[in-house]
Amino acid sequence: MAVFTALRTLSQGGCSETDARMEDLVKEIPGCLGADHAQTPGGLGITVGYFRDADALTEWWTDAEHRAAQERGRAEWYRSYTLHVAKVERSHGFVRPPEPQGPTAG
Repeated sequence: MAVFTALRTLSQGGCSETDARMEDLVKEIPGCLGADHAQTPGGLGITVGYFRDADALTEWWTDAEHRAAQERGRAEWYRSYTLHVAKVERSHGFVRPPEPQGPTAG
């Protein structure tokens, strides 16, 4: 798992397009299990990428197009960032069942 947290600059020209391309590109990496994203209006963004193993993550880090996007990010889009790599020991979740549909009070 890779957790990328970034604080963006005001200059974001081309960033959305590059983000979309990276999202498509990472899906081509064998062993990519998906990602979650969140961003605040103030420019703080968090992306958590899930990979089957360290080899899959290394393949993503070293992809030439991804490396070029990283360099552009440091040059233009990020005020700061951190990257944490970790192993997931356990995972669980919760999903609320749909509420019954019925007449609404009025």
